[in-house]
Amino acid sequence: MVSHLPQSKRPVRILLNEGGFPAELGSMPQPVKELWYVGRLPDAGDRRLAIVGARSASMAKTRLAHGLAASAVRGGFAIVSGGALGIDAAAHRGALEAGGATFAVLGCGVDVVYPDRHAALFADVAAAGGLLSEYEPGTQPRHGQFPARNRIIAALAEAVLVVEAGFASGALITARWAARLGRRVLAVAGSPGTDDLVATGTARAVEDAEDLRRALAGEAPAVRSVPARFAALMAELRAGEARPAELARRLGLPLADALGLMAEAELDGWLCRRPGGALASMENARGN
Repeated sequence: MVSHLPQSKRPVRILLNEGGFPAELGSMPQPVKELWYVGRLPDAGDRRLAIVGARSASMAKTRLAHGLAASAVRGGFAIVSGGALGIDAAAHRGALEAGGATFAVLGCGVDVVYPDRHAALFADVAAAGGLLSEYEPGTQPRHGQFPARNRIIAALAEAVLVVEAGFASGALITARWAARLGRRVLAVAGSPGTDDLVATGTARAVEDAEDLRRALAGEAPAVRSVPARFAALMAELRAGEARPAELARRLGLPLADALGLMAEAELDGWLCRRPGGALASMENARGN
């Protein structure tokens, strides 16, 4: 079920060859020929960060997305996302609460509120930035339209940050488009999709607001020291991949305690899960 924005928020149409059309959208593969918007278009030359991720996101990563969006706004960025549940909504709200601009690129018409619960959020986004879509007003959400809109999210931003994602997440489509378009790709470790982005070298790992600031400024990552509680675990993983039960045996820990330690280390970005269930240090995974 979908609802509609108030009639006072009438969509505006702009064509590729008209002044004010975002140049990034016309010069990429599969260019956008026309754009509909409610609110305003992004200002040419402004700095924009896309923050995307899972709809069914964890509470911890949702809070992190909110905080990172607010931090980026305070650093002079507008936030671009997809208006979806979970990470997207948290990013939009973080930008709004920090007093910044945010833009939601939709996989339906800009007059269609999907999901329904985002009626108030979309109204706030339109007031502080804009709702954008290549689909005509009244277009209902359909599965195939969301992957297509992800290329617009990537094109509008100078960097894309993936906060949480499974292997089949649409956020990874946005990341692939970002890489294809020469945008920087950033990722928060601790979920299968983001771990893979970091391990394959597609994305730079970001843990907190300072990491994000350094990445956006083009500075080298800060050197991280392995916390004492993970030292023995990481020493074992530096020798190569291992399964959880084998690691527990080597560490001399009950399996339940070892699993808890491994989960914590994974959330903190020190290790990742490889196909087949083995664990690897993030450093070794990047080397592969």
